[in-house]
Amino acid sequence: MPELPEVETVRRGLELVLIGKVIKEVQVFYPKIIRSLQDMEQFKFLLIGQTIRSIGRRGKYLLFYFTDYTLISHLRMEGKYIYTEKPNEPYDQHHHVIFSFTDGTELRYRDVRKFGTMDLVKRGNEMSFKGIKKLGQEPIDPHFDPERFKQQVRQRSAPIKQILLNQEIVSGLGNIYVDDSLALSKIHPLRQGKSLTDQEISTLIKSMKQVLEKAIEKGGSTIRSFETIYGKGSMQDHLLVYGRTGKPCLFCGTSIQKIKVAGRGTHFCPNCQKEPKEYN
Repeated sequence: MPELPEVETVRRGLELVLIGKVIKEVQVFYPKIIRSLQDMEQFKFLLIGQTIRSIGRRGKYLLFYFTDYTLISHLRMEGKYIYTEKPNEPYDQHHHVIFSFTDGTELRYRDVRKFGTMDLVKRGNEMSFKGIKKLGQEPIDPHFDPERFKQQVRQRSAPIKQILLNQEIVSGLGNIYVDDSLALSKIHPLRQGKSLTDQEISTLIKSMKQVLEKAIEKGGSTIRSFETIYGKGSMQDHLLVYGRTGKPCLFCGTSIQKIKVAGRGTHFCPNCQKEPKEYN
């Protein structure tokens, strides 16, 4: 699933080509993707004539700000947007929504697994949307509150890996960047949140921010099929531990190990990230 860097990369790419575009027509070939309006004709009707004013992001959600409405899009596992200046180009059975603009260009939503979702809400109501209002802080947010995060971590006995995957605590991180953030912090993924010191949590905050910012700079990670309108990301070539089972740690040379934490494959260096005593 695309994480914060991938969604931010998509947002930046779309913003370069879509601002000021006016909707001429909307085609929906798989109605289940549209969740907020049961009447597809109403969904199409409300968007016709709307201008894309800006494109935002909250966590892993893309926010298309139109004149009067906001389209909230979640890519899930395989969703991707394809921009084309050639509307006559053929599309296949995996293209589920097509937005045609008055200048002859198109934005196509393609999703092989059909897990992605779209919700249309009145502009100004997007932050009250049920999937967004519970989201936690984002590590790259300049207003990130370290004391709030510290309190949330220290009051939990769950493994820190599980805590960081909780979108209500910290938003936008997924399996890839949680593993790398913990590796950079030299914190074992099974450490209980309440066992972390203030210094370790401060280091973790800096590591999360550093990992996410680098991933955005590299255009995200293309582990399976992720790509933007400009192509694939390259962060997968710069990951510290994720997907590197059996390979030498970039810090000490010890072989990277893989275990399961909270049902997720988890990568770490057994030398740099010491195993917590309660699991020895």
